[in-house]
Amino acid sequence: MDASDWIEALQLEPHPEGGFYRETYHSPVWMEDEATLGRYGSPRRSATSIYFLLRADDVSHFHRLKSDELWYFHVGDPLVVHTIDASGKYAAHALGVRMDIGERPQLLVPKGTIFGSSPAPQKPNQHVFGYSLVSCMVTPGFDFRDFELCKRHELVTQFPQHASIIERLALL
Repeated sequence: MDASDWIEALQLEPHPEGGFYRETYHSPVWMEDEATLGRYGSPRRSATSIYFLLRADDVSHFHRLKSDELWYFHVGDPLVVHTIDASGKYAAHALGVRMDIGERPQLLVPKGTIFGSSPAPQKPNQHVFGYSLVSCMVTPGFDFRDFELCKRHELVTQFPQHASIIERLALL
């Protein structure tokens, strides 16, 4: 299957951060405790999940969530999840199944971390699918009110040492 086959089969739609997605799970359990209400301002589902697909030329633009997000690799080319934590430390995490070369099939992006993703650079003799298909689970559950799409000029001002990756992954 190619990217368009997966997009059609899974009924994926364009995501505001880039790529394609479809929500697949909304927990029926709501978090209404004092800490949740204090951090989010209203109740949140305990968890949500999506399919997420990036084609070879797509990127997921830098963004930030108020919740933790777990990424699970399914099929296709490896994906790099780029993170900048609160202290300004940048890391590139390889999401895939080739653990012998440093890829991992699962990744946690802690709440408040700035992150985006891009297809991994291809290596010689590596099969190229032209897409990466993953799932993402957010807890407490995802709500667009908790989603911040980062602006390029603000990130470059805050983290000038990471200007090259910011230029590539952040919107204007």
